[in-house]
Amino acid sequence: MAKLIHVAVGVIIGSDKKILIAKRPQTAHQGGLWEFPGGKVDAGESVHQALVRELQEELSIIATESEQLIQIRHHYPDKSVLLDVYKVTRFDGQPRGAEGQPICWVAADELNNFEYPAANKPIINAIALPDEYLITGDFLDDNDFVHRLTKAFEQGVRMVQLRLRDFSLSTHRTLIDSAVALSERYSARLLVNSPVEIFEQVISAYPSATIGLHLSQHQAAIISARPIPAGYLLGVSCHDEGEIAQAQQLGADYLLLSPVKETSTHPDAEPLGWPGFTSLVELANIPVYALGGMQESDLSEAKIAGAQGVAGISAWWGKK
Repeated sequence: MAKLIHVAVGVIIGSDKKILIAKRPQTAHQGGLWEFPGGKVDAGESVHQALVRELQEELSIIATESEQLIQIRHHYPDKSVLLDVYKVTRFDGQPRGAEGQPICWVAADELNNFEYPAANKPIINAIALPDEYLITGDFLDDNDFVHRLTKAFEQGVRMVQLRLRDFSLSTHRTLIDSAVALSERYSARLLVNSPVEIFEQVISAYPSATIGLHLSQHQAAIISARPIPAGYLLGVSCHDEGEIAQAQQLGADYLLLSPVKETSTHPDAEPLGWPGFTSLVELANIPVYALGGMQESDLSEAKIAGAQGVAGISAWWGKK
């Protein structure tokens, strides 16, 4: 295998929340495609040092605030790259194509309208996904369900997995109606935890809604190809290296990796701990959420460990 080229990449976010992309020279590797700016980490440099240097050289700006977004390993036929991707949330100077390259400020929901090198594509998912991911839990009745979900959205949650016992469209139509309406009201992502055939019934019943599918590790294990079109968000629950590989083979857009800590719902499961979580995240080229005993207060540590964010039930579902 070719030597891994280590690259620092910046997702530069402007004051209007638009994101800067630049066009690669025609003579460069993957020339003519758009990319998130950055460049190779030189010997003796930290990733942060390389990021600051490259953005100054390419765009004439000084990055002053940044945070890790995702790490991606990608193997092209002629080279292999390791992308360390950071969100740059503050910088000094006015960006310009200092090397003559075209640049463009793009709204996050329009990034997919451009062509990128394959290694850049998971970055778009990481940009679009939020830090906090709610999985619905127990509730007393339909009113209690609506109350809990509304409170979670009011607290800022923008991604919800609808997990119901014996999930079916006929049995849970009222709850699904409520979940779809609330997710649209709060501009949140809604995923259903169900077999593929039930998901197909749900999107047929709600053709105008943006609904994704989340698969358990058992559901993912019996599938050999991506079960839904690329336009729908697909997530998979994972616990080990093999399950991560299977999820990526299916074309999953994100993973839930658990358990990070001990949980009352799965007391016999051996927790990964943050070191174990970190080592497994390094095998994933897509966003990963930490699950298992997670609270909002764990978000900073999760991001240091390489996570997109944290997922859980009690952190948001139990609040009144």
